[in-house]
Amino acid sequence: MLTRRPFPLAVDAAIAAGCFVVGVLGSVLDKHINPGIVALYAVASVPLVWRRRAPFVVTCAVAVGTTWLSFLGALATLPAGQLVATYTFAALSPPVHRLILAAGTVVGVTVSILGPGDPPLAITVIGVLFAVAYSMGTATRARGDRIAMLEERARRLAESEAAAGARERERVAREVHDILAHSMSLVIVQAEAGPVVVRSDPDRAEVVFDTIAATARDALAQLRRTLGVLRADDERRAPQPGLDELPALVETTRLAGLDVRLDERGEARAVPADLAVTVYRVVQESLTNAVRHARARRVEVLLSWAGGELSVEVIDDGRGPVGAAGGHGLAGMRERVSAAGGELTAGRGSGGVGYRVAARLPLP
Repeated sequence: MLTRRPFPLAVDAAIAAGCFVVGVLGSVLDKHINPGIVALYAVASVPLVWRRRAPFVVTCAVAVGTTWLSFLGALATLPAGQLVATYTFAALSPPVHRLILAAGTVVGVTVSILGPGDPPLAITVIGVLFAVAYSMGTATRARGDRIAMLEERARRLAESEAAAGARERERVAREVHDILAHSMSLVIVQAEAGPVVVRSDPDRAEVVFDTIAATARDALAQLRRTLGVLRADDERRAPQPGLDELPALVETTRLAGLDVRLDERGEARAVPADLAVTVYRVVQESLTNAVRHARARRVEVLLSWAGGELSVEVIDDGRGPVGAAGGHGLAGMRERVSAAGGELTAGRGSGGVGYRVAARLPLP
């Protein structure tokens, strides 16, 4: 707290001046004044101007002047300067310095009283005053430590909240990318095929346009669900897509003209919502790449349950995510899988044919 006051040098100068004036006036009233006494009072008070910068040195200097005055019998008032110095080193000095100065203060007070022949009872009275000054300094130091601790805690909390906000923004960005990339890819494919189908197969054209409308509605619903995290009414937000929605995702992609097959091996079990969303998004992004970039005709989606692990494989017969391998899609999948504690690999399929995305996710 001492270092937080405005204009500390001016405050300390005023304290030093007050101690000097009080001492000199006391000697004047006691009719025990001369230039030497005035100089000693200066030694016992003026160093207090620098008490915050060098409490150890200042305390020693003030102690010399105060003890000398006491031996000369010229200490007509309470040792105000020494009391201020005691408060200061108790508040600002490190533990070793505090121990040395506290021991020195006890010795100095005892010698200053018994040396000139003052009654021993004075040691008790003066000792209480120095104990109060030291206690006040200790309380100030403790309060400053608590304030520093609270400020540090607030800083760490702010950093934690900022990091959490950044992670949430990245998560929302991945969700929006996956939703729009997949849905718009299907819409584009269907829209490009629409004029051709209208002329050759009107019944098929109706299915195409219905698929476009359904895909757009589903994308809008998922966007609303994803962006709902930015609102406060979390309890009314619909759940994120998971494993149960994979068949519908495959069927929608199949309507875009891609031969997609979904297989599942092993005994399925319940998984946490965040893990289910990760699997869904990996499959969704892989199908998006197959539609947009790979020029694939057939895609196989395989879920394998084995022991404590769920494996997801998406294999197509296309040329891979040309133009997207360095984009957000593959990077987003890696981030999702890594956040779930798993591993993701992507590259050419068996024999260099097609493209394969594989994710291994630990089950709780």
